[in-house]
Order: sequence, then C-alpha cells, then structure tokens
Amino acid sequence: MTDRTTTSRAEIRGFRAGDGPQLVDAWRRSAPADPITPDRFRSLVLLDANFDPEGLRVAVDGDRVVGAAYAVRRLTPMTGTDLEPEQGWIPFFFVEPAARRRGLGRRLLTDALDWLHGHGRTRADFSSYTPNYILPGLDAEAYPEAAGLLDSLGFRTLYEAAAMDRGLVGYRFPDDVACRLDELTAQGHRFATPSDDDLVDLVALAGNHFNPDWARAIRQCLAAGTPLDRIVVVRDPSGRLAGWAMHGAYESVDERFGPFGVLAETRGTGLGKVLLHLVLERMRARGAHSAWFLWTGERSAAGHLYRKAGFTTSRVFRVLRREAAR
Repeated sequence: MTDRTTTSRAEIRGFRAGDGPQLVDAWRRSAPADPITPDRFRSLVLLDANFDPEGLRVAVDGDRVVGAAYAVRRLTPMTGTDLEPEQGWIPFFFVEPAARRRGLGRRLLTDALDWLHGHGRTRADFSSYTPNYILPGLDAEAYPEAAGLLDSLGFRTLYEAAAMDRGLVGYRFPDDVACRLDELTAQGHRFATPSDDDLVDLVALAGNHFNPDWARAIRQCLAAGTPLDRIVVVRDPSGRLAGWAMHGAYESVDERFGPFGVLAETRGTGLGKVLLHLVLERMRARGAHSAWFLWTGERSAAGHLYRKAGFTTSRVFRVLRREAAR
C-alpha cells in the first residue's frame, strides 16, 4: 500500500527519448475523461514547432513515469513576427492516482512555471495555447483537485469556454431555415462548396476578421487532404466572401464542427444560421451521429445561435492566467 503521508521522491527532469509510451499510458490513467493516443501526442506535442524537450517536465519514480507538466513558449510566431515574449502556457499536467497527495503535482507545476520564468515569461495561461491545445482550459467539475492546486498557485479565471454537442440522428433541415436560404439566394447570396480559388479569400477572412489560428487550421487541414465539401461558403450579392462553416478541420475528426464565422455587419441576417444548418445537413449525410465543438462563449451571439440549433453545453472550461513577479 502506498504511503500518501510522505513527500514524493520522484525525480523531475526534461523529456527524453523513450518517455513517450510511458507518458501516454500514465496520462490515460491520470485523466480518464480526456485520454490521448500516441499519434495525437506525437502530432500535438512532439511535432509542435514550439516544442522544447526541457519544457515538458517529466516525473519519474524509479523507472516509471508517474506525472508530467508541459510548459511551452513561442519559438515561431503564430502570425507576423510576434513571439509574445512575456507569454507562456501550461497546456496540460497530470499525476498518476497512486502518486498523488504527496506534493508531486505542486512540484511539477512549480518546476514548469520556473522554466517559463527562466525564459523571460512573466505570464502563464492554462491551457489556451494555440496552435495545439489539448483542451481549452480546466474542467473543474472533472478535475476538482487540479482546480484547487492551480488556484493555490495563483491562477485566476480569465473567462469560460463552453463545449457543446448536438445529436444528428433524425436530423432534418428546418423549414424556417430553408425559407431563409431561399430568400437570401433570391437576394443574390451564393452558398456553395468553395473552389480552390475561393480558398484565398476564405483564409484571409478567417485570419483577418476572426483568429489567425483559424486560418492556420483551414490551411493545414486542406493541405493534409481534407475534402473541400466539408466547407460551405457564402458570397454576398457584391461577390464578397461573407462567411463560412465547416467540419473535419481539427485532427480529421468528421464530427467536430468548426471553425465557423460570418462578417460582423451581416450578423442578424440569418447567414450564420443557414451556414450552420447546411453543414449539419452534410455531416448527417456522411453518417455523422453527432456534431460537437470545444470552444464558444455560452452567452455570446454564437452560443445563442448554437442553442437555437439544438446544441447543449456538455462541458465548461476555465481559461486561467497567472501573472508572475518580474
């Protein structure tokens, strides 16, 4: 029986070749609500352009990996030349159940934060790192002990992100949305699968009006072979690209909806609702049983639109920040 009253004697060091399989197995035991596979770990962590092996702090007890905390800072800019020199992230941390309550989680996180601080990072966010976040933030309901630990280390909630799901079994394209589609088409709006040439405007719309990470995700998934019919775009009567919706952009998961957006000046016209349902219809036609995404504001305009379309909140994540002394 493990003595939980003693301080953990585990060694904490940087990631080394050979740690990966044990780390993935320990992650699964530690966070069964959010397991990871070796290929996802490889893609999201080891092949990330910003990955530094010393930033992935690994706890080893004897020859067993029993925990980890991942610290990352930008080595390549997300957009332009900005390396966000004060910003760091903790995308994940975990401790195996048998190794808990002996201070190891605190040691791991403190070590990861010290590593960031040693590289000049005075601000650390959990866990809204782009491009390769695992989850948007902390699910305090699933991981109450982690919530208490992060709070004790000075992390404070910036905002909350809601993950939503909608079943698609029995889905029917709503009559009122079909009527609005006909009206918008009669006004000169054109809804369609994008052509190759449309992608230039699509990437510009996503990156300039929404989020550079969305533009990256669209470019990356299409370059990797995601079919164009996973996307619906709309051009307004003047020919301007006014919005899009899609699925299958992230990790080739067909049932994952998004990204999705319409120009601010077109909101309230029904463009967004039509785009959303056109993509849900395509998803159902491909055999999808559900549609889901990880990140929206519950009280945002998008959150209200999703709820009206039958989505319900499945999890709530806290995006957390810790400001360190200089």
